[in-house]
Amino acid sequence: MIYLSYKRIIRPIIFYWSREDPEKAHELVIKILYYIGKYRLIAYLIERLFLVKDKRLEVELWGLKFRNPVGSAAGFDKDGSARYGIKILGFGFASLGSFTQYQQDGSERPRTQRIPKDEAIVNCMGFNNPGADQTAERLSKKRKIDIPIGISLGKSLRTPLENAVEEYLYSIRKLYLYGDFFIVNVSSPNTENLRELQKKEYLKNILVRLQEEIIILSKEHETNKKPLLLKISPDLSTEQLHDILDICLELGISGIVAVNTTTSREGLNAPASEKGGLSGKPLWPKAIEIVKQIDNYTKGAVPIIAVGGISTPEQAKEMLSIKSVKLIKIFTAVVYEGPWIIKKINKGLLK
Repeated sequence: MIYLSYKRIIRPIIFYWSREDPEKAHELVIKILYYIGKYRLIAYLIERLFLVKDKRLEVELWGLKFRNPVGSAAGFDKDGSARYGIKILGFGFASLGSFTQYQQDGSERPRTQRIPKDEAIVNCMGFNNPGADQTAERLSKKRKIDIPIGISLGKSLRTPLENAVEEYLYSIRKLYLYGDFFIVNVSSPNTENLRELQKKEYLKNILVRLQEEIIILSKEHETNKKPLLLKISPDLSTEQLHDILDICLELGISGIVAVNTTTSREGLNAPASEKGGLSGKPLWPKAIEIVKQIDNYTKGAVPIIAVGGISTPEQAKEMLSIKSVKLIKIFTAVVYEGPWIIKKINKGLLK
């Protein structure tokens, strides 16, 4: 009943109110989650409505325990302010960011477009975030959270490609204590030339240096070595994908996040902006195809967090049936299906 009320009443009102700038709706949701998360009793009571607790849903990976395999994708909480609110929605883990070394306002607004006919979103946000220093200060003042937190790291627009590795190193040093695992985002289509970092000459150096830094930081802070994951584009050629996977296998990268948003408009039935990355239902065919390619090429040797177009329990089950896929993430599905989609997917997985 509540699920239908969202789709028939709540969503149309929110979509109409934010029709000129869809980002307003997202900002409102983050504010609500932030304030709910501040009050533990209220948060606890709401979480009981959303959370599906069952040991069969639990996942153990990289020495971390996930209460279920469904996480929030990066971009949901871009500044790390609403992670307690995200937890009460029943997610098994949360991804924050992407964060860059420097504070960035991002692209000029409006910078998101909803496409309801296709249940898709096109965004050209441009890594808007408070920067690593301010984020570290904010996260240092917050209480511990009992779900794993992934921190996504990006490159600032002002940083030349040849200096990108130094920026990733700066950010991981600042944020190391506040993440349980780290995601190297070199695949967003919304920062000029960022995807160039997926090329061998850049990528291997970035990953090697970050792995070395994680070892140093783990000794300095007396922690276990934290996992390092790579987030890849769905728009790679087979040759490019294999080059990236060879590097990941050679270096023993902890995992791959597949996939980021796409610059393709394939599968859309409604007009969309030519700029920005597409997410939502039309991304599903590309996402599962890339995930299958990774699984086949690596023979299950590299764990995958699958993301892209997952919006039903059946799609979640199909992704998780692939040997390498250990976890999934959603974002656009929450916009179109409402926050109850997390519970719906987890209940569907139990069936």
